[in-house]
Amino acid sequence: MKKGISVVAYVLIGAFVQGVIAAPMYSLYTDKRAMRVDDILTVYIVESAKAGSNSGTSTDKKNQVGVNGIQGTGLLSFIPAFGASGSVGVGFDGKGSTSREGSLLAKVTARVSKVLDNGNLVIDGNKMVEINNEKEIISVSGIVRAQDIQPDNFVYSYNISDAKITYSGKGAAHEGQRPGLIARFLNWIF
Repeated sequence: MKKGISVVAYVLIGAFVQGVIAAPMYSLYTDKRAMRVDDILTVYIVESAKAGSNSGTSTDKKNQVGVNGIQGTGLLSFIPAFGASGSVGVGFDGKGSTSREGSLLAKVTARVSKVLDNGNLVIDGNKMVEINNEKEIISVSGIVRAQDIQPDNFVYSYNISDAKITYSGKGAAHEGQRPGLIARFLNWIF
């Protein structure tokens, strides 16, 4: 009977040890930052960009030519008076400007897909919200340094190397903003 109990105890202890080894190894003294494959972390997307450019050119050039002759007198009165004049003017005034501004604030949860040899983490995350058949899709991917992950297990998007952040949508509202086929064709030609 003692032998049967010790075998059962051995199996139970073995199962317990296996469960402990497979479970995350967090303690009271470590934080719960993402550090292994399949760990998750929150990405705070805080992006703002603004660019602008102005240019202007103005030129002006004028040329004027004139020749005046004198009418002959006396014996030379048969020489008629002559004269010529001319004027040329060229001007150009060109101006151009361009500006672009955009901002994006969002939170996306991402998964660690790979741990690089130097300890940096490759992350990928997607978020889709659908309301009234309108889909809003946010995707983020890139490389995060472990020291950039905050103690609450989040990272700011400006700390992601090789960041790829996309924000897109699908639905009637997004299709309504797209120009029609004829307008796109005319824009392509001109």
